[in-house]
Amino acid sequence: MSESEWEAFTLSDRLQSILAPLAQANGLANEHYTDIQVHDIEKKALFFDTWAGLSVGSEIPEIGDAKPVNFLGMPLLIIRDKVGEVRVFQNICRHRGMILVSKAQRIEGAIRCPYHSWCYSTEGRLITTPHVGGPGRNTHSEIDKTTLGLIEVRSHIWRDVIFINISGKSPPFETVHKHLIQRWKDFDQPMYQGGENSKFTINVKCNWKLAVENYCESYHLPWVHPGLNAYSRLEDHYHIQETGLYSGQGTNFYRQFEGTDGYKFPSFKKLDKKWGDSAEYITVFPNVLMACQKDHAWSAVLNPISHELTTEDINIYYASPTTNKEMREVNKEQWEGIFIEDISVVEGMQLGRKCTGFDGGRFSPAMDGPTHLFHSWVANKLINNKDLNP
Repeated sequence: MSESEWEAFTLSDRLQSILAPLAQANGLANEHYTDIQVHDIEKKALFFDTWAGLSVGSEIPEIGDAKPVNFLGMPLLIIRDKVGEVRVFQNICRHRGMILVSKAQRIEGAIRCPYHSWCYSTEGRLITTPHVGGPGRNTHSEIDKTTLGLIEVRSHIWRDVIFINISGKSPPFETVHKHLIQRWKDFDQPMYQGGENSKFTINVKCNWKLAVENYCESYHLPWVHPGLNAYSRLEDHYHIQETGLYSGQGTNFYRQFEGTDGYKFPSFKKLDKKWGDSAEYITVFPNVLMACQKDHAWSAVLNPISHELTTEDINIYYASPTTNKEMREVNKEQWEGIFIEDISVVEGMQLGRKCTGFDGGRFSPAMDGPTHLFHSWVANKLINNKDLNP
């Protein structure tokens, strides 16, 4: 796409119409869901230049644990270093660009390149360069190891989610999301991922934005989630909207999960009384879905595999490291069932974006505020990133 074409794209009536007031606005046009070139443009503006979700820290619990991740086509490596800090690196050797780690594993010593055996510490320092100066000579005057460490990606962990800023241009995470951190300050306390029976993965044949849009609103509850709506009704919900940062919905009627024997998960400590009956479900733009309830929480990191395929990795957390195993399994099955109920609607909307007559749709002035806020965030990010060069 040429610069002139890019300018025309950002200033098009369809993109500008998203920024109209809610009652008059159209949604994002079809190309934002179906066009691979637009997907590549959005990759930089919406993911690389912001704080995007990559994975969770509980995936690498022990020192030396390493996990390779493909992030929008970029090979990255998550590792817990020797002092227990989580780091993210570009998963390539500085010699010839060879992939360093191809599967999840524990690094006992150094990260060794399988090609020419250059070795790096878990902090990313280049340690050894075998035969770099010729057979039997492991140094060379022109190879300065201090300048050839792994390329580290800026990262921050909040509520176990590993957020990354590829470009390095975003303000600090705590600055960008200070309002959300304050909103959920009561939950700033230890939480524990419940193990294998507290995580699951959902694959959906849709653009990642449709998964976000669906999560932002409660409008669909009576028809898509009738079981959930039976006790957490549509009329019990409220909108959550923070322009340019996050949106979602909350409920004023949260029913704590209870086993047949009366067992309940322990609640988080010293919560404000409002959390006794309330729960909140927020999308941290661009791609992290989060939930806070008094007795457990969860996160879902969306990974756009392509412009029409998304993986959702969900992890559930509890206030105590020791909770009932059977109850955790039932709780997981309950949430997994709700996510599965959403598959048909997000995939149906993706198919609908193939219709040339669809103009992005109109929003309900009463029910679609959080979704419109997300669309406006996308539009503003694209308009304000005129230096993009896909």
